[in-house]
Amino acid sequence: MSTLTVNHPLPVVRRSGNYKPCIWDDDFVQTLATDYTKERFNGRVNELKVNVIEMLNDVAKPNLAQLELIDDLQRLGLGYHFEQEIKSVLMKIYEDQSSETLERSDLHAAALRFRLLRQHGYRISQGLIFFCNITDPNLSIKVRYALELPVNWRMLRLEARWYIDFYSRSNNMNPELLELAKLDYNTVQGLYQEELKIASRWWKELDMSTKLSFARDRLVESFIWTVGIAPQPQFGNCRIEAAKAIQMISVIDDIYDIYGTVHELELFTDAIERWDINSVQLLPDYMRICFLALYNMVNETVHHYIHREQNTDVLPHLKKAWFELVKCYLVEARWYHSGYTPTLEEYLENGKLSIALPSLATQSYIFLANPIEKEALEFLEDMPDILHSLGTVCRIVDDNGTSSDEIARGDVPKSIQCHMFHNGTSEEAARAEMRALMRKKWREINACRARDMPLSSPNIETILNIGRSGHYVYYDSDGYAGQDGKSKAMFLSLVVQPVPL
Repeated sequence: MSTLTVNHPLPVVRRSGNYKPCIWDDDFVQTLATDYTKERFNGRVNELKVNVIEMLNDVAKPNLAQLELIDDLQRLGLGYHFEQEIKSVLMKIYEDQSSETLERSDLHAAALRFRLLRQHGYRISQGLIFFCNITDPNLSIKVRYALELPVNWRMLRLEARWYIDFYSRSNNMNPELLELAKLDYNTVQGLYQEELKIASRWWKELDMSTKLSFARDRLVESFIWTVGIAPQPQFGNCRIEAAKAIQMISVIDDIYDIYGTVHELELFTDAIERWDINSVQLLPDYMRICFLALYNMVNETVHHYIHREQNTDVLPHLKKAWFELVKCYLVEARWYHSGYTPTLEEYLENGKLSIALPSLATQSYIFLANPIEKEALEFLEDMPDILHSLGTVCRIVDDNGTSSDEIARGDVPKSIQCHMFHNGTSEEAARAEMRALMRKKWREINACRARDMPLSSPNIETILNIGRSGHYVYYDSDGYAGQDGKSKAMFLSLVVQPVPL
């Protein structure tokens, strides 16, 4: 008599990212408050702005003095107040042939003219710019700061916080300009607090940090990233919606990176492609929770904000952005579970998309633009050169700051490991190669800025700001998931602590 053998399925072994719990809960966020309200200080701010406009329009000023004023305004975080005046001054300097004569005898003027004009989209030759001995102690501080991380790679609002302190100790400090910078920083910080409260309430109501405890609970850090993406006060809705998107990206990334099986991930990818509420019936509980949260978040954004205000249907574009992202996550998951180490070229081709910059670029444009232009959306979806290069930069920077921790907990080999494996190099050599590639890609990005694109200058800057924020968050450690001193310092500086007057 034969015995019946019952084959019980093996239990699924789930990995853990061992992420530290969130240190900024909703109860704390809702207590944030400031004395620096726009209503209280609006009169003084407007008075100071009038004085600054007079300075900018002073035709008696030499070119260098105007360039320095523009540089100070931008680095103090005040440039958005004076966009038209700055544009007018730079146009005159660009057309003024005598400024080129000035360059030959003044390295500082040459470098500043080159940087500001290039930054504002002018096609200008680099010319003869070289290093020399620097005797001005304040200029020496700026040079060391720029060598640590170039100004063009920095997160604008944190740059403004640093520059306010630096400017206050400068020999040529203008008291009215400094006062305006401090009032602007503090009143805008009050707006950030109210926006963060809205996003935090949304996250608390979802309760996904409890239901999906394996995933990163980083709503505050997600909001900090959006301050880097769109720091100007008028872009509050963009910050709120982008913070939700970044937090959701983190959860989905953790599902693909550490928690889901390949079969489950294929089901999840298919569900997002079909965007059908009935798809949840095929998903395990944890994926069902995530899919419904994503589905509701996107549909609410589309119907309650975009369609109601602009009568524009952007749902197909948002669905595509999310699907293209999870497709790349699935590629990396299959690599990991099969034990495959991709070549560096394979890894970066997928990684420049899986870093989520292209997805965020599309979503940020939708959250920010009014009106939303079909040509601009199609341009972003076609992955122009600027997104290819900036996505590669963000992937390399992210890997530099996070790869050691991610490899330790079990993840697909990153750019550094791929280079080491296929080229037989040391980790030090691989990191050096990645830094060189990153600099090359930034040169390509700078070249792209001078091209004609169906995007306004603010939209282009928003895309660049995604990369700049990534640089600050990841350039020396994981400032997003790590909950380390850098993460705390960013939050306190940007959202909690005003600049002393």
